[in-house]
Amino acid sequence: MALSPTEAAAAAAAGCPVDHSAAAGAATARDHHGYEPFDMKDPFGAYAELRRSEPVMYDERIDCWVVTRYADVKATFENWETFSSENAQAPVRGRGPQATRIMKEGGFTAYSGLSARIPPDHTRIRAIAQRAFTPRRFKALEPTIRENTRAALQEMLASPDRTGDFFAQVAYDIPTITILTLLGVDTSLVPTYKRWSDSRAAMTWGNLDDEAQIPHAHNLVEYWQECIALVTATHADGGDSLIADLVTAQDGGAEITDHEIASLCYSLLFAGHETTTTLIANCIRVLLSHREQWETLIEDPARIAAAVDEVLRFSGSIVAWRRKALADTEIGGVAIPKDANVLLVMGSANRDEEMFADPEVFDISRTDARNHLSFGFGIHYCLGNMLAKLQAKIVLEETIAAVPGLRLQDDADIDFRENLSFRVPESVPVTWEA
Repeated sequence: MALSPTEAAAAAAAGCPVDHSAAAGAATARDHHGYEPFDMKDPFGAYAELRRSEPVMYDERIDCWVVTRYADVKATFENWETFSSENAQAPVRGRGPQATRIMKEGGFTAYSGLSARIPPDHTRIRAIAQRAFTPRRFKALEPTIRENTRAALQEMLASPDRTGDFFAQVAYDIPTITILTLLGVDTSLVPTYKRWSDSRAAMTWGNLDDEAQIPHAHNLVEYWQECIALVTATHADGGDSLIADLVTAQDGGAEITDHEIASLCYSLLFAGHETTTTLIANCIRVLLSHREQWETLIEDPARIAAAVDEVLRFSGSIVAWRRKALADTEIGGVAIPKDANVLLVMGSANRDEEMFADPEVFDISRTDARNHLSFGFGIHYCLGNMLAKLQAKIVLEETIAAVPGLRLQDDADIDFRENLSFRVPESVPVTWEA
């Protein structure tokens, strides 16, 4: 007897060897249309095949229904009442016993700032945070971003052999300094926060075995304790920072706890630079590999903002994000059982032929590139999107002015870190003429 969609999904998730139904058989026997969840080298061919062949596919390897068409991804983001964000920050691979013990004994109680929260808490905290994320604060950061970009470029361009790694030498530190400055944190601690952020990415969206989790667990305990300490210090000393704005709002009656402020710090100190580093690196990588469009920006820098949106569409920092079904429902006509995990593949949606003309073509003259879903959609739309785009724009402006002859190294074969959600290049090797 055929199982219900709920039973079929449960059997597939459990790795049941019996072919109870066509759905269950497909989930355990097929080749997943070339899709490899953690392989970010060049996933776009597999995305295209999924859109054609099985746009809503259950993948038992990650226990997720993988959704790849633009209309389905956008509608699922928008329907927060049925598709909860509560699993967005859940570890893809469960924590092992040693990592669990380390984090428990270390007092690790961090929770998502916003992305994994659900209404009404999400609505309450976002409204308070949004008042702190003001254009005034972003504008005040612009001179610092430019100064740091120029300094990083000068250091890279001092290389006697005229080669460098734009990712490591320019893109890596600038967003971290920016977010630390925004939060009033000592910018000499950039390497420390980068180490903590790398551990957060690995522990949440990576595929680590129990032993490999141990050093990252220690790092996350340090990271969380520092976030708590920042809030405590701000209560005592005040200051001019986003944390101070949140503490002031709390003192003025805003309904937000110290734990929630610390959780916002925990999220912002990661999301505020990790994805922006990748965006900056991808702007350089993609534009230099489309030389004629790089030349267009040299001639007309006013088009840089549009170019950043096209990079976000064509090669976004985050290519997939998770949701959880709160009821038996459907996506694109496919039954999704209650409690199922859903992986929304924005990297595929952004290249959907039904939404974008010639989607596999990188074209900074597109008029609809801003319709990309790289910042999500709906109530969880990225709070820091303006700051991320501002930093990418400034870095492109300064790079084009300083070294218009920048090129990718001829032998560059760029690898990407294995991850479920973040598409991060290992390096962006560049060269330039004397």
